[in-house]
Amino acid sequence: MNNLSPSKRILLVFNSATGQPGRVGDVMRRYGFGFDIRRPGEGDALPNDLSMYHLVVVFGGPMSANDDDLDNVRAIMDWLPKVVASDAMYLGICLGAQMMARHLGAPVEPRPDGLTEIGYYPVYPTEAGGDLFPDELIVYHWHSEGFGVPDGAELLASSPTFPHQAYHLDGRIWGIQFHPEVDDEAHERWLSSAGDNINRPNAQDADVQRAGRAKYDAAFGAWFEQFAQRVLVRDAVSARAGQSD
Repeated sequence: MNNLSPSKRILLVFNSATGQPGRVGDVMRRYGFGFDIRRPGEGDALPNDLSMYHLVVVFGGPMSANDDDLDNVRAIMDWLPKVVASDAMYLGICLGAQMMARHLGAPVEPRPDGLTEIGYYPVYPTEAGGDLFPDELIVYHWHSEGFGVPDGAELLASSPTFPHQAYHLDGRIWGIQFHPEVDDEAHERWLSSAGDNINRPNAQDADVQRAGRAKYDAAFGAWFEQFAQRVLVRDAVSARAGQSD
């Protein structure tokens, strides 16, 4: 990591003690990126200088973006203005997308009827997202709250239950409501620790989720590979081409 140029450094911020990069890490490693992992809920400091990173990824977690009493939420919310003011790209995944949306002035809240998205459900492109999403993509969700679209951002994907599934702001700040990082190992770990979550309204039980993984995960993974190449890798390759690692 210390020998990598900023064009090949990614800052990974986790909201849990056990979160792992999963598929996101596998894909980005294949493009030569190295990772700096921080867990603010475990006491890790978040860097003030983001010029050393091409991309910041903030992952999900079981808490709400509105839980300012929690150390990790308060630390990340206090730090996000530095990300926005930097030149680094940002990818928020589920809670990470909700936190950025909240920082940018959009609400984060549950549905009034209590419906969740926990399991494999489709998302559909908006007109703005037609180049990044197919007509229907079955993705993995685990959330009970959704984000509003920040002022100035474009909505890229939607679903019937939570209409705001992906957004971007100026092609640099990206938020997605679903979980491309979840591979087989992570999925089984989440199911084993799911507790009552899979009994919540609109949540799929473990067997239905496993069947969904077998049916949809390959296409979901292929989508993320293409998304990473077109969005996350592109700027590092084109803007910093020829830079020595």
